Amino acid sequence: MAADDGDPTNFAAIYDSSSPSHPLLSKPSTSALDSPRRSDPESDPTQFLQISYNFGPRTFKDIPFLLLFDLLVLSTFGFGIFSLFHRNSDYGSSSSFTYDFHSSSCVKNSTFTKISDGYHSSVMYGMVSSSDPVFEKDLIWTLVVTLILSLPFCFSVLLLLKHYTKQIVYACLPLFVLFPIFFNLYWFVACTLSASCSDALPLAYRILVLVFVFLIIGIIVWIIVANWHRIELTIQIISVASDALSKNLKLFVVLPLLTLGLVVYYVPIVVFLVFARFNGKFVPRELDSHYFCEWKEDSWVPAYYALAILTMLWSLAVMVEMQVYVISGAIAQWYFSKEDSVPKKCIRSSLRNAFGQSFGTICVSGLLICIVRVVRAIVDNAREENPQGIVNLVLRCCANALLGALDYLNKFTINFAAITGEAYCTSAKMTYELLRRNLLSAVFVETVSTRILTGIVFVLSAAYAVATWAVLRGVTNLGIDSYLVAILAWLLLIVVLAFFVHVLDDVIDTIYVCYAIDRDKGDVCKQEVHEVYVHLPISRSTRSSLIPNALNA
Repeated sequence: MAADDGDPTNFAAIYDSSSPSHPLLSKPSTSALDSPRRSDPESDPTQFLQISYNFGPRTFKDIPFLLLFDLLVLSTFGFGIFSLFHRNSDYGSSSSFTYDFHSSSCVKNSTFTKISDGYHSSVMYGMVSSSDPVFEKDLIWTLVVTLILSLPFCFSVLLLLKHYTKQIVYACLPLFVLFPIFFNLYWFVACTLSASCSDALPLAYRILVLVFVFLIIGIIVWIIVANWHRIELTIQIISVASDALSKNLKLFVVLPLLTLGLVVYYVPIVVFLVFARFNGKFVPRELDSHYFCEWKEDSWVPAYYALAILTMLWSLAVMVEMQVYVISGAIAQWYFSKEDSVPKKCIRSSLRNAFGQSFGTICVSGLLICIVRVVRAIVDNAREENPQGIVNLVLRCCANALLGALDYLNKFTINFAAITGEAYCTSAKMTYELLRRNLLSAVFVETVSTRILTGIVFVLSAAYAVATWAVLRGVTNLGIDSYLVAILAWLLLIVVLAFFVHVLDDVIDTIYVCYAIDRDKGDVCKQEVHEVYVHLPISRSTRSSLIPNALNA
């Protein structure tokens, strides 16, 4: 990128000066950009002059949603414990019950119970003993080694992105295309040479799949070419985010522990769901003048399933938003700290706020995300089952518009709440006003960084999968099963690296909000961030609304 592009004075016609001596919120009479601000009393910038990270004590926000979430969790565990102690031990033993004509009910026959138990035990033993121990051993060891290596692998990628971002990006860009081409040609040739694969997949179908994959590769090439002018800016954004993340390495310990905590939290709920099915009894049923015994669940069991599933979905969304909150709090403390100092216990304070005063705000954000995901899944499923009809088309358009509005509302809200400690609705409004006042987009315009990071993850994990396959072919006798083990190792590593990309994306969004706060105050807390983020495009809607005012001035 040209050197003159990094000078903030070149953007004076669009942005106010970023110098502290000339604050962004000053109102010179000759400025055309201040006309819409004076005409809109609701966007008075003076009410947001003191936006910064709230290091002081915070108050509890969004308490009703906090109480609602706690009520759902307590109800799920309460009814789950009840189902555990109220279960019927005869569940699954329908053959041991016979219809008694004298009492008009189902009566248990103890003889069938022993036979049934012995039969099920022998079946389970046969299923376990029929598995291949060699394949299982190699698979388990490969996945364990991959999981152990994934942590230093992530650290290595972070350090490389911090110090050699440009080299890594330009080295991986050709591989975004070459790797898919290699795998596409490799499977085609291998399937052609294999008699079993050729019989299962005729030549016409193989050619069709080959051409389809090449079309996808062509789309990837088009995306790279269309966004080539933004590569340099993306490289700088990734470098800044990697540097910020490297100053908070404890996040790589805290975030997996939060995920592990969610898994531990899920375990008893899953157990409760299993034992909830055991609540019921055998009832007689007539079919073609014959009576037999059928298991009937208690009437409250389906309602408990709905309650438990809703609690699990909301808890998952809450955990995702809590991770974003912790990341945003830690990164914001680093951003607003002094140049040469790293704040102590920043992650601990973010965790304390997340599980304390701001937990209700996180519950609100998680509930909205949960609703959006569920409704979107329902809309997609309805589109696949019944795509015909103008009514369905209108309903889908309305649903997509509503879901888009919720996504628009939720964008950056939890980041802002982590910085200021405000309630959800207040944070959403203040974030929108903050970005609009400073001519920034309320939807982050820099999406190329996510695509490039995803491509880097694919390239690195694919290279690891190829190396794993080569090692397995050399030291084991798995044969064709080595492909399956290598694919599973690739999937495991790509999941871990995708989590790393997710964290880095949250860091980029947090720095974006912090940069907007800096611009709003006319301050520069991190000069290296301003030198990069100043090149981001301004909001198109704001730009179009300012052009007539500039002409009239």
